[in-house]
Amino acid sequence: MAAFNLTLSEPSPFILIGIPGLEAAHLWISIPFFTFYIIGLFGNFMLLFVVGKDQTLHKPMYLLLCMLALTDIGMSTCLVPMALCIFWFNLKGITVSGCLTQMFFIHTVSVMQSAVLVTMAFDRYVAICNPLRYGTILTNARVAKLGLVGLMRAVLFILPLPLLLSRHPFCANRIIPHTYCEHMAVVKMSCGDITVNRTYGLVIAIVVNGSDLALIALSYVLIITAILRISSKEAHQKALNTCTAHICVMLMSYTPSLFSYLTQRFGQGIASHVHVTFANFYLLVPPMLNPIIYGVKSKELRDKVSKYTCRR
Repeated sequence: MAAFNLTLSEPSPFILIGIPGLEAAHLWISIPFFTFYIIGLFGNFMLLFVVGKDQTLHKPMYLLLCMLALTDIGMSTCLVPMALCIFWFNLKGITVSGCLTQMFFIHTVSVMQSAVLVTMAFDRYVAICNPLRYGTILTNARVAKLGLVGLMRAVLFILPLPLLLSRHPFCANRIIPHTYCEHMAVVKMSCGDITVNRTYGLVIAIVVNGSDLALIALSYVLIITAILRISSKEAHQKALNTCTAHICVMLMSYTPSLFSYLTQRFGQGIASHVHVTFANFYLLVPPMLNPIIYGVKSKELRDKVSKYTCRR
């Protein structure tokens, strides 16, 4: 926090107005926010508890699910408590340091989640294309190291965002039309030259999201090629079923994220409440649905959850 020394001493806070244009409906909007958050917390903590409790689930696939659950918990927790303070208590002020901190954690967790999804795509590739070597290629220790590398990458890429912003003077009008301190929304509050900030944000989007999506696409091209070589239709179906959950999670994560990013930069004609709603959708809905999707698609995980819940 000492690095943010130029603007943090300023007493004037930012004002987060929530969802612009829908202020009158904030109380009603808070209901799905709170509901999705509680369901997401329950589902992800249940997944962490079951995997941690049952030794038979100490496998690379379930270790990756735990990483995904941790990113889901972190992502929604960075957003929902502050949003509910706005919706319920009209507490819209946030200090510059608090805003930069929230921005850092939200974007770091987002980049970390992208790394987990890439690793999960690699996991499916090895499981389908090299099933006999799966146990030697993907060990728990190797998956943990990949997770650590993903976390380090996220921190190194995102840390410059608040550091660069901390050097800028902010305008007198510090009203942010958002529920949280999204990077580009905060950048627009600056009265200085924001060229470097905009360029660096674009570089992150291209390098991180672009490379991650390319690796995922490559994995699935190889997976589909391997599946087409299988003659049995039953084997086709079984192989595809192992990828269904991951594909659903990917679509839920990347689609609103890309839409939010593109509308923030290029969608000048799109209403603010549409952009903010999609940005919240990306941080709120996937964390709720991810454990449900994997619970439905994984019979082993579903059985273990039933075992512990029925026992209690």
